Amino acid sequence: MNDDGPGRLHCLVTGATGYIGGRLVPELLAAGHRVRCVGRSPEKLYAHPWADRVEIVRGDVLDADAMGAALRGIDVAYYLVHALGTGRGFEDTDRRAARTVAEQAAAAGVRRLVYLGGLTPEGVPPAELSPHLRSRTEVGDILLASGVPTAVLRAAVIIGSGSASFEMLRYLTERLPVMVTPSWVRTRIQPIAVRDVLRYLVGCAELPAEVSRAFDIGGPDVMTYVAMMRRYAEVARLPRRVIVPLPLLTPRLSSYWVGLVTPVPHAIAKPLAASLRHEVVCQEHDIARYVPDGPNQPLPFDAALALALRRVQEAQVATRWSSAALPGAPSDPLPTDPDWAGGSLYTDHRELTVDVSPAALWRVIEGIGGENGWYSFPLAWAVRGWLDRLAGGAGLRRGRRDAQRLRVGDALDFWRVEAVEPGRLLRLRAEMRMPGLAWLELRVDRDADTGRTRYRQRALFHPRGLLGHAYWWAIAPFHAPIFGGMARNIVGAAAHETAPDAVPPAAPR
Repeated sequence: MNDDGPGRLHCLVTGATGYIGGRLVPELLAAGHRVRCVGRSPEKLYAHPWADRVEIVRGDVLDADAMGAALRGIDVAYYLVHALGTGRGFEDTDRRAARTVAEQAAAAGVRRLVYLGGLTPEGVPPAELSPHLRSRTEVGDILLASGVPTAVLRAAVIIGSGSASFEMLRYLTERLPVMVTPSWVRTRIQPIAVRDVLRYLVGCAELPAEVSRAFDIGGPDVMTYVAMMRRYAEVARLPRRVIVPLPLLTPRLSSYWVGLVTPVPHAIAKPLAASLRHEVVCQEHDIARYVPDGPNQPLPFDAALALALRRVQEAQVATRWSSAALPGAPSDPLPTDPDWAGGSLYTDHRELTVDVSPAALWRVIEGIGGENGWYSFPLAWAVRGWLDRLAGGAGLRRGRRDAQRLRVGDALDFWRVEAVEPGRLLRLRAEMRMPGLAWLELRVDRDADTGRTRYRQRALFHPRGLLGHAYWWAIAPFHAPIFGGMARNIVGAAAHETAPDAVPPAAPR
């Protein structure tokens, strides 16, 4: 153990930009531990409220040298990454990443590995498991065989504001008072509240050195997915839902159905649905011997739902399933101007001046997307969102993590926040399906001559091949109503907001 004092450990968190990792970091800090975060895009972490209290380093779990450096001096390493939905080779990617981290952790003298995996059904051969669950199980086995004492926590459905499982349950129940469902809704499941998952993860940092094994973790309730939907309706005070199972809806077909109704895209819905084919119920609760449960712990299902709903209603969702980048989405940085050497770059530039304060204009810019919409040609945005969903993309329904504030790495409908300079700049990178890379920049500054506030908007597109060039010119006729309308309506909304006795209008979608 390092010499920072009794009980104070040096912890490494991989996957800190993700749903669980982003919540685990402040819990480790609250427990008195030092934290180092490693990620391929560390800039996404700097906007978190805890960023100035942790060490942030760049690294990739597939890069042995980078991970060797990141693991140096670490007591406990949390492995919270996976290649879910990145394509047919994701199992091999997960395997190579786990081996890399396991080997480097052993070489660096790490005292413990902690991994959050999936709860697997008892008695089901690995060949019959979904690829997602099979890969999670294999990763746990690789870490356990590393020679480093390892705790593998195996959870089924995690209930918490912003989790993919919660969002799937929420949207299915709220949007469909009568629904035809796949047969897996009759499968028994043991969900667990995210706060209990985090409690167990933090507690595993101080397990005795001789403990190296997997633990099943779950809440006190075992129920079918049908029961979960009906209980959700009760907690959310919705009318009773009519649910009709249809055996013909295979996991693959049902994942498209989930993708159509909820914000969770097919790439994530498919492994979630496939994992529910078999009963996933805890076979033991041995974790409580080492991380004791207190009163009302683990949290009952209804209480976990109520807490998650309250967080959503109060806009206090710390992380979401979309915190991690959508699999297959572009991650290239914005081309530098004006001498970018990456090939063709199309731009659409709009600029307007307005007699409002920069702060008023920024409030409108930072509130864009989600329920506030995109301030132009609502039908065009809706159609583009539906086309993206049909192509397996995120569509418009990811919404926002917070209704008023944005931070780097946030998902914003089918965009990702790439840069935020409060009061000055918002840069979004497209994660919609298209033959190229695209960005949208919104800027606020002062006109040097008149002193008036100036709004500058720039859309950029780097085409990929001939199809990319054809795509840009095919949508060029729509630029004036979409981008021009956006600029005018954003400026107009800011002016209306500052007008005397103004009643804020609903933003055009």
